[in-house]
Amino acid sequence: MRPASLNGYFKDIETLAGIGPRNKAHFLRLFGRQDSARLVDVVFHMPVSVIDRRYRPHVVDAQDGQVATLEVEVLKHIPSHNRKSPYKVLCEDSTGNLTCAFFNPHRSWIEKQLPIGEMRLISGKVEHFRGEIQITHPDYMLPIDQADEMPALETIYPLTSGLGIRALRKALFSALKNVPEVNEWHDPGIMKRETWGTFKESLLQVHSPSQGSDIATNSLYRQRLAYDELLAGQLALALVRDRARKSSGRPIVGTGAITKEILHHLPFNLTGDQQKSFDDIIADMGKKEAMLRLVQGDVGSGKTIVALLAMATAVEAGMQGAILAPTEILARQHMEFMTDLADKVGLKIDLLTGRNKGKKRADLLSRLENGEIDILIGTHAIIQEDVTFANLGLAVIDEQHRFGVQQRMALAHKTVEGADLLVMTATPIPRTLTMTAYGDMDVSLIQEKPPGRKPIQTKVVSHDRLGELVSGLRRALEQGQQIYWVCPLVQESEVLDLAAAEDRYEGLKKVFGAKVGLVHGKMKAAEKDSVMLQFSEGDIRLLVSTTVIEVGVNVPNATIMVIEHAERFGLAQLHQLRGRVGRGEKQSTCMLLRARDIGAVAKSRLQVMRDTEDGFVIAEEDLKLRGAGEILGTRQSGMPEYHFVDLEEHKHLIELARDDARMIMNKDAGLETPRGKALRELLYLFEKDEGVRLLRGG
Repeated sequence: MRPASLNGYFKDIETLAGIGPRNKAHFLRLFGRQDSARLVDVVFHMPVSVIDRRYRPHVVDAQDGQVATLEVEVLKHIPSHNRKSPYKVLCEDSTGNLTCAFFNPHRSWIEKQLPIGEMRLISGKVEHFRGEIQITHPDYMLPIDQADEMPALETIYPLTSGLGIRALRKALFSALKNVPEVNEWHDPGIMKRETWGTFKESLLQVHSPSQGSDIATNSLYRQRLAYDELLAGQLALALVRDRARKSSGRPIVGTGAITKEILHHLPFNLTGDQQKSFDDIIADMGKKEAMLRLVQGDVGSGKTIVALLAMATAVEAGMQGAILAPTEILARQHMEFMTDLADKVGLKIDLLTGRNKGKKRADLLSRLENGEIDILIGTHAIIQEDVTFANLGLAVIDEQHRFGVQQRMALAHKTVEGADLLVMTATPIPRTLTMTAYGDMDVSLIQEKPPGRKPIQTKVVSHDRLGELVSGLRRALEQGQQIYWVCPLVQESEVLDLAAAEDRYEGLKKVFGAKVGLVHGKMKAAEKDSVMLQFSEGDIRLLVSTTVIEVGVNVPNATIMVIEHAERFGLAQLHQLRGRVGRGEKQSTCMLLRARDIGAVAKSRLQVMRDTEDGFVIAEEDLKLRGAGEILGTRQSGMPEYHFVDLEEHKHLIELARDDARMIMNKDAGLETPRGKALRELLYLFEKDEGVRLLRGG
């Protein structure tokens, strides 16, 4: 049960004056909620800037371009004679005249707002225009006795269509009056050292600042709130990990026989990073606590062989392994890569996807339950309830950011005793994000590329030179090379992305004929796989695609990657796409095709791509340029989204929160002390469901 002390935060916003069914829909849209918005959604909605209305000069002294608040008398109304001319209202104070200008207004409304002969407070941006001092569409026009309705420092918020700033502010300040102060969940030592106020004081100060800097990410108030949010996340992850380790785990010790055979059949030696990662995994598997390890490997760094060796170790110990991939293409690719080695060393592997139906699926599930399958590769189909393992020892999750905590736990608990969990990602993640998203895991890095890989040449080309580029591709095709052509991300709309890809496909088909293929996310899986197979076998030489080929597709003969409108993609996504080439021994090239005129951030992004192939450097730059919310190209389910935290600005708080969470777990894992009970409120308030659920479960 949620602590009663927090009920005020979770009241429906319809309990606030002025919010009914009609405008409630706008609030739902603003907060990204389906059915109900709560007071907590309103008070956690952060301002993005402040308008200072404290500048109160006489009219004659009002500076051009400044926001000013002027006390004036209304003299006369001058209606416009045509729609292009403004309706003007002439006002004055003892020093001079002020003109208020309005375009297409209702005359009756203006006459009511600015009655002739009355005093008004007018606030807005001053313009010196043709010898007049003017404010166009003033922000405020108030009788003098209503001056307190205009904040001296007005906080500005993100809005949505149909919802104005006044309506949001009214709801916000009503909500702030209704939400209670909470019990202090922080250690007194931290509070004293950081000179923080209480949680509610900090909320109030950010929404009603005394000075503009109060809303800045480095202000004491914002830092306090950010730390609350970070500690809630770290504590929830710590509770998940504690439960995973206590409720499951058994030593998994292999004989080394199968892994030794696999290494013998590999046409290369493991890199130092691969070997170290494998050693870390073996050491974790040998412990009685369950393993929870993240392997971060840059594009093409060879994570899959490490995963196979780990699963083979589980098989040596008399157990089974499973690998969960986010797409069928990637699952089939793992199957293809592993089949040859598995056959040579006697491992029995199989593939389970949504396409397995009827008798074939029933037969596969029967063999899995009877222990006749050593390693199961598959998509989300693996975590369905009717999929039962004989004895799952190690579960591997590929491309972790596509899955949330619940999904990885669902796979780990496919066995009574719980399985060890190995999580892999080819999306290099900055250290700050690794701690916030994966604070419950140990981390191994694979940064070395396998020997023989040549650096990919990256070139930035203006769209004006499209003709030259196509001529160059003709020569490459004549030399037997294969090419990817990725079409632009269009406003995150699959329909528009598809239209862009189809247009480019038709255009290139006119030039190159049947050598050109098309693959996109709207295709049926079988159709998509068929095109990819034709490309990997060389029947299709130039593959036009949406970003569906971003993760995991492996065609060593493909040596050229063209990314159209590269300025629209995030750095991490550009890096992933570039990693589809350079997978063989031939020299590979990535052409970043950009619009003629692009902004400074887009230029910086493309320059980073030219300067480095190091995915970890690129990830850090991406975090600086775009922020954490989009670090993986789009917002992903496995990544936290924040109200108060700025990961660049609050880096120092992340480690503090992680250390604090560890100390709490060591001293009071059940959260039973007075501070522990307050920390339960913290988890509920920030809706860290995993931690709350585990506490409820004992």
